[in-house]
Amino acid sequence: MSDSETGQVTGTQDKDYNIIWFVEACLSNALRLEQYIADADRAGDSELADFFRRAQGASRKGAEEGKELLARRLNS
Repeated sequence: MSDSETGQVTGTQDKDYNIIWFVEACLSNALRLEQYIADADRAGDSELADFFRRAQGASRKGAEEGKELLARRLNS
């Protein structure tokens, strides 16, 4: 691996691309967890539904933090 961030392929520096990827992964996870919550609720498993809700909250928080970080870096 090279130590330089060139963005030759994507036009986006690796560090910025990594933040973008992270935000997308968090948002995708939050969407997927919505289905898992519904499945657990349907099965009457409130413990599992609550677990998935907490995980979904963490994913949303990660996405928000990533978006804020990316905005600060792109605006500077």
